[in-house]
Amino acid sequence: MKIRLGYDITMTHPQATPMLLLLNIHHSRVADILVPDILVTEPAVPFTQYHDSFGNLCIRLTAPPGPIRFRTNALIADPGTLDIADPSAIQHDISALPEECMQFLLGSRYCETDKLMEVAWANFNIPANGWGRVQAICNFVYHHISFGYPHARNTRTAWEGYLERVGVCRDFAHLAVTLCRCMNIPARYCTGYLGDIGVPRDPAPMDFSAWFEAYIGGQWHTFDARHNRPRIGRVLIGRGRDACDVAISTVYGPSVLNSFSVISDEVPENMA
Repeated sequence: MKIRLGYDITMTHPQATPMLLLLNIHHSRVADILVPDILVTEPAVPFTQYHDSFGNLCIRLTAPPGPIRFRTNALIADPGTLDIADPSAIQHDISALPEECMQFLLGSRYCETDKLMEVAWANFNIPANGWGRVQAICNFVYHHISFGYPHARNTRTAWEGYLERVGVCRDFAHLAVTLCRCMNIPARYCTGYLGDIGVPRDPAPMDFSAWFEAYIGGQWHTFDARHNRPRIGRVLIGRGRDACDVAISTVYGPSVLNSFSVISDEVPENMA
């Protein structure tokens, strides 16, 4: 299948303001890109690109005073298959983990492992390890937090999400990531596109989505505590320790978000 991807974001700044943007499709999907997701700015401003320490492609620019619009319109080929499930994937002893995994066992800005350690061991010290343990964590988070866009708050941590029991997809991911780390399973936060493909269409406006990956069975596996089911058409933008590492925009000065829209739609075969 083919998926149309894009965004249209308008912001206003009272003065020239440096910015970082994380909006490009992850390099792991480069071979699938049919129409590239080239950033268009209005007014046109120069920008540079670099890869951060997690391998994400970042855009660096200075927005002029007044409104600025960021948009793109891309097309990607997708196998149209569900997220891969492997119930046989085992949990590894810490001594056997690759070095790249070690930072994803640590607490981070939104993932307070110290505060949730007792909660994790009280609930997930179960015979099943590996896939079964991560899935048990997803089941717990899925039922523990009530989803709702009015509940969004960009300062909510995993511990606060656990206590408040409300949130959006990033809160589900933060809590699941933290519980996995507490149980000595490396987990990293992911953000990207996830359209309503193969599921009933959500009447709410499309947004970027958050999920996570856990290192079990010798590789990283995708999990989604928000939906708690395999999905079709997931397109990664970035990975990190938590949402702080993969913010869509980081603004170094006063800023107002005027409009925000995201598209992630399957292209009908007769239009492909």
